[in-house]
Amino acid sequence: MNINELQTPAILLNLDSMEHNLKKYCDAAAANGKEIWPMIKTHKSTELSRLQVEYGCTGFLCGTLDEAEAMEKAGFQNIMYAYPVATDVSIKRVIELAKKCNFIVRIDGLDSACLLNDGAAAAGVHVNYTIIVDSGLHRFGVAPEKVLELADAMKELGHLKFRGISTHPGHVYGASCEADLPQYCQAEMDSIKIAADALRSAGYELEIISSGATPTFWGSLEDDNLMIYHPGNYIFNDAIQLSTNTAIEDECALYVLASVISHPREDLFICDAGAKCLGLDQGAHGNSSIKGHGVIKGHPELTVSSLSEEVGKIHVDGPTNLKVGDKILIIPNHACSTANLTEYYIGVRGEEVERLIEVDIRGNSTKKAAITG
Repeated sequence: MNINELQTPAILLNLDSMEHNLKKYCDAAAANGKEIWPMIKTHKSTELSRLQVEYGCTGFLCGTLDEAEAMEKAGFQNIMYAYPVATDVSIKRVIELAKKCNFIVRIDGLDSACLLNDGAAAAGVHVNYTIIVDSGLHRFGVAPEKVLELADAMKELGHLKFRGISTHPGHVYGASCEADLPQYCQAEMDSIKIAADALRSAGYELEIISSGATPTFWGSLEDDNLMIYHPGNYIFNDAIQLSTNTAIEDECALYVLASVISHPREDLFICDAGAKCLGLDQGAHGNSSIKGHGVIKGHPELTVSSLSEEVGKIHVDGPTNLKVGDKILIIPNHACSTANLTEYYIGVRGEEVERLIEVDIRGNSTKKAAITG
């Protein structure tokens, strides 16, 4: 089937572009003796996770415990969860994961660590962890200078096993151009070095030093300390990556196919894709370079100026050949948000549909728990 025969809106995945991205990043990591454990909240698909392994990824970082459980069920062994846990329900899930695979949780304080240790002790298991280093995002994490203090305090918790340190330089998404990126990469590497040097001097073995965000991957790839990288968005790329030249347009693999359905005035068209396809994200941490709600491929004179739930306004600035009935391809600002709004991707090569790819770990466990509990 040709994509022009599809009902719109539709979320398309350019398989050639995606495969190019997977190869590009894994080849670069291998050439530098590094591993990639991608953040899978970007795609939420076990099929795409398997493809990432085929290209050389050796583990996964998960944004939810549902993702982690799905990865374990699918047979993957190296699974890291990005955040601390503090509730009985979550602690029980972590303990079950720790029994079944090389599961690693991230910790940034004694309060949650003690709760997890108590649960692990009661279950008779040991849970692997890394300490989160704050490299500038100021969300989770311990200041680099205080990581050793937390590691020493954690020694009293006999059912938690120290594996190393992790960080996430997510504040890089405040960068508005390519020239901004080096400062974020440097902060990432400096923070890790301070923490790693202190821990090693105190006799700690660091099996894992991990970090990652797609925009900092290239700038920190040759770092002496970092071992494992966690890019997520790289598999798709999006308008945010375009804004810092982290990707070029041909490397944007996920896009929304929409139809032009109205032309109410000379400088305005309406398309049939709205916030329920594209999301409203214009940069997670204030990226001022993002204009509108997506990039329309091949039409620099057009801007997706605003979105309702099901339709979008397209502002015209200059001559255009667009007309009612045309189909357009919109690169979303944030591919992760768009991916979370669909149950499947329509995999295409050129203009031909090749296969559907399920987004099979998009939901959560609440429904099952409510029914069985």
